[in-house]
Amino acid sequence: MTTAFLWDERCLWHSGGDYAFTLQVGGLVQPPSGAGLPENPETKRRLVNLMRVTGLLEALDARSADPATTEDLLRVHPKDYLDRFKAMSDAGGGEIGLRTPFGRGGYETAALSAGLAKTALFDVLTGKVGNAYALSRPPGHHCLPDFPNGFCLLANIAIAVQAALADGLAGRVAVLDWDVHHGNGTEAVFYDHADVLTISLHQERNYPLDTGDFTDRGEGSGIGANLNIPLPPGTGHAGYTEAMERLVLPALARFQPDVIVVACGFDASAIDPLGRMLATSNTFGALTRMTMQAADELCGGRLVLVHEGGYSEVHVPFCGHRVIQQLCGADIHAPDPFAETFAARQPSAGFDAFVSGLISDMVGAAV
Repeated sequence: MTTAFLWDERCLWHSGGDYAFTLQVGGLVQPPSGAGLPENPETKRRLVNLMRVTGLLEALDARSADPATTEDLLRVHPKDYLDRFKAMSDAGGGEIGLRTPFGRGGYETAALSAGLAKTALFDVLTGKVGNAYALSRPPGHHCLPDFPNGFCLLANIAIAVQAALADGLAGRVAVLDWDVHHGNGTEAVFYDHADVLTISLHQERNYPLDTGDFTDRGEGSGIGANLNIPLPPGTGHAGYTEAMERLVLPALARFQPDVIVVACGFDASAIDPLGRMLATSNTFGALTRMTMQAADELCGGRLVLVHEGGYSEVHVPFCGHRVIQQLCGADIHAPDPFAETFAARQPSAGFDAFVSGLISDMVGAAV
């Protein structure tokens, strides 16, 4: 089985304006001494570098892809938004929506990022590869059709899924989002769709503050095809894997997708600056293994992972390496230097029981 790794250095050149963390510079907010926005290229570049050093990159079908076409983008985003984004991009960049700054050429970079996701999905659906990972940047899962937010300028996964549905390559698609933040953009695009199951496993009330409730189950023909699993801050490895076993996997089995697409964020990591969870590289490896097993049982192994958040420059590379090693089945390891520390910091038995009770409540309400 071949695993494709879709990436492009040009996506790592995407720049994000004059920010200090998530605050615009000005007034009492001083300019940053480092990279500015947490969404910066180093987490992704260091993942590629780590795979080069360990040899994992050589085990993959690593390449770039064509940008998503205007036709692809218009299936998700209205023309007036795309025209405004393109005009600002041509004029030197700026900020559009909420916390979505970009520089000159940002439109083309975002289209390339969406193209990486589309090619990964198409290559899996056409049997060119067994599974795939798209290192998309800028990310996409927060982007609403006409309102970019949370560093996301185009809805990468939604664009890829809509293109696959339009071409008749799939009839039913499941999107699983394990980024620490709610996948509000993907949810919004497919909220009334019966042919796309959206599942978001996220830290409750992190970002956005007003979305991601368990009771939001879809509308119209899409009722029941949206599942939010909000978890409390501090949920660790046991809580994540229990939520997968008791909520995510049964939902996938009921839906019977033709392919599974994962919004693969690493910001649930125990040292991520934008999350308060305690996931480890082993957690992400376990989530990948469980999803691969579900894909094998439900849809012939057809599985695509698309990179989303993750803002720890030192830890994201180890989490990503663990996931991609699992995805391709290579015996090439990058031992996590934080493994022992994070294992000691996992929640107490009492807190695990509390999280398990919350999951039990959701299981009872979901049936």
